[in-house]
Amino acid sequence: QAEKITKDLNPVYGSIQRIYNRNTQLIMFCEDKVLRAVTNRDALYNADGNPQLVASNAVVGDVQPYQGNYGISTNPESFAATPQRLFFADAMRGKVLVLQGDGVASISGKGMKDYFADLFADHLRLNKLIGTYDVRKSEYNISVFKKNHPHQITYRNQETISFAELSDGWVSFKSFYPESGCSMNNNYYTFNQGQLYLHHDNELRN
Repeated sequence: QAEKITKDLNPVYGSIQRIYNRNTQLIMFCEDKVLRAVTNRDALYNADGNPQLVASNAVVGDVQPYQGNYGISTNPESFAATPQRLFFADAMRGKVLVLQGDGVASISGKGMKDYFADLFADHLRLNKLIGTYDVRKSEYNISVFKKNHPHQITYRNQETISFAELSDGWVSFKSFYPESGCSMNNNYYTFNQGQLYLHHDNELRN
């Protein structure tokens, strides 16, 4: 009773925008950094620097940063997960990123570096960045909604761009701009104005 149950993170990383649980790790996407922590156990380090996991009653154990000076800015909606990779965008740095292994790498630099740098240049005009993953085609789709002026309430411009894992590059501009989307049972679904759409089937919703 009355034991401390919170975990303090370095405030220089900014606020936590999204938390994702994978296996025994808790992945924390801050504005300027991506961190990971073991859950329900702590890590002790040997003299050679190698971690050794031991059981603990702490909910969140040792916190370690991923390699790469990137975060998710204030756009947690850009996040999309696959069994091997986690995709997201750092609008403040003009990058679209992938988290795999022990580090964060830029995928916007694969032929689209200047495009995304210009697209994210005025981040105050960004309304939202919707990230979805199409399991059927192994593509990460990022939909960018922008305002013409920072003081506008709603967006005026929209684009959807696809990154294909199989070809490891940006392959297409799409003509749909979803509110949200997900993959389930080898199907790709998106939502627009509250309606559900199944892709790669026909032109009719539902």
